[in-house]
Amino acid sequence: MKYLRPLIPFLFSWAILLITNSFREISLINGLVQLLLFALVVCWPTWKTGRMSYVDIGWPWGLFCIGVVILFMGEGNSIRLYLVSGAYLFMGLRMGIGALQLWRKGHLDKELPRYQYQRRRWEKQGKTNLPLTMQIEVLIQGLANASFLAIPAFIISHNPASEIHILEIIGLIIWLGAFLMESIADHQKLKFLREMKAKGLRKQVCSVGLWAYSRHPNYFAEWMVWTALVIAAVPSWFSLQGQEHIVIWILLGIGLLFVSRLMYTTLVHYSGAKPSEFYSLQKRPDYRAYTERVNMFFPGPPKKKSPAADEA
Repeated sequence: MKYLRPLIPFLFSWAILLITNSFREISLINGLVQLLLFALVVCWPTWKTGRMSYVDIGWPWGLFCIGVVILFMGEGNSIRLYLVSGAYLFMGLRMGIGALQLWRKGHLDKELPRYQYQRRRWEKQGKTNLPLTMQIEVLIQGLANASFLAIPAFIISHNPASEIHILEIIGLIIWLGAFLMESIADHQKLKFLREMKAKGLRKQVCSVGLWAYSRHPNYFAEWMVWTALVIAAVPSWFSLQGQEHIVIWILLGIGLLFVSRLMYTTLVHYSGAKPSEFYSLQKRPDYRAYTERVNMFFPGPPKKKSPAADEA
C-alpha cells in the first residue's frame, strides 16, 4: 500500500471530474490521452532504461494535449476557450520542444539530478522495489495532467458568459508577467553561463539579475503561471453553481485551489528547488554563501549579514 498511496489524490481528483455533469466526456478523453502518452513516452522508456528523466518529455506534451482537447471539446465562450487553450498549448510546446532538444543532445542518457534525488527519498521511506516505484512515480505525473492540472482549463473553457470578470483580467496579466519573468530568468542564467565558460570559470553561482533576489526565480515564475490560471478560473467556477451537485461543486473548487499548492510543493520540495540545491551545495563552493543572502523561492531583497557573522 505504501507504494500505491501517492496515486490516491490524483485518482480521486480524476474520479470527481468523471462524475461531473460538465466534464465527464472531456475528462475521460483527456485522461485516456494522458495515459497513452505516458505509457509510450515515459513508462516504457523508464522500464527499459531505469531512468525517469523521460517525464520531462511526457509532462509538457501532456499539457499540450490538454490544450488540444479543450480546443476541440470546450463548450464555453470562444474568447475564454482560445485563451486558455492557447496558454496550455504554449506552455506545453515551450517546455516540450526544450525537452526534446535535451533528449536529442543526449542529456537524458543519464538520470537528471532531480530524479536521482527521488531515490534518496525512497530509501528513507523503505521502498526497495525500484522498478515498481519508478513506474508509480512517473504515473503520478500523467495522472496530474489527467486531474488537477486540467481543472483550470476545463472550468474556464466551459464558461459561456460573454462578460469578462475582473479576476480573469488579473489572472491574464499575472500569467503574462510570470511568463515574462521566467523567460528573463532563463535568459539571464544562460548568458551568465556563457560568460563564465568564455572566461574559463567553472562551478560559478549565478547571482545576477533576478537571481540576486531569488535562488529559483524561474521556479517561482512557473508557480505564478499556474496560480494565475487558478485566479482566472474562479469566476468560471462560480458559474458552475447550480449545474453540479453542491458537494461536487465544492470539491471542484477545492481541487482548483489545490493546483497552486500542488505546483508549489512540486517546484520547491518534490522536483524543484530542494533537489537542485542538494547537488549545488556539493558542486559549487560559493553556493552556501549564496543561500545565506538570497531567498530560496519568493523574491525579496538580499539578506544582510549580522556583524557577528562577519566577525566569525
